[in-house]
Amino acid sequence: MLIDVLKYALIAIFAIAMVCSALNSIRSHRAASAADAGLYRSWTNIWMGGMLVVLSVILMFVFTGSSLSIVVEALFLIIGAYNLFAGLRNRSYYARLQEHSGDQAGSTSRQSV
Repeated sequence: MLIDVLKYALIAIFAIAMVCSALNSIRSHRAASAADAGLYRSWTNIWMGGMLVVLSVILMFVFTGSSLSIVVEALFLIIGAYNLFAGLRNRSYYARLQEHSGDQAGSTSRQSV
């Protein structure tokens, strides 16, 4: 009973991560500046990494013990963890870049007054 509830919760988390990843991907293609596009792409990586990690956990509950399923689960887990790490690293870079460009825009507008 508890395992079934956990499976459905993981499937719901997977669906949410998939939708958020798609929305951030669309937002990155429509962004006006490169810093905004990079920030949205980093969020896409974060959501995709979480989605792959959750998918590997779902596969651990659904399939039992075959060598191929263990390899696929481990592969999804490793790729998901890498996407999470890369997305977090890129998000901090683009957030600093956006903050720095916002500070420069604010300082130039104050100087011109």
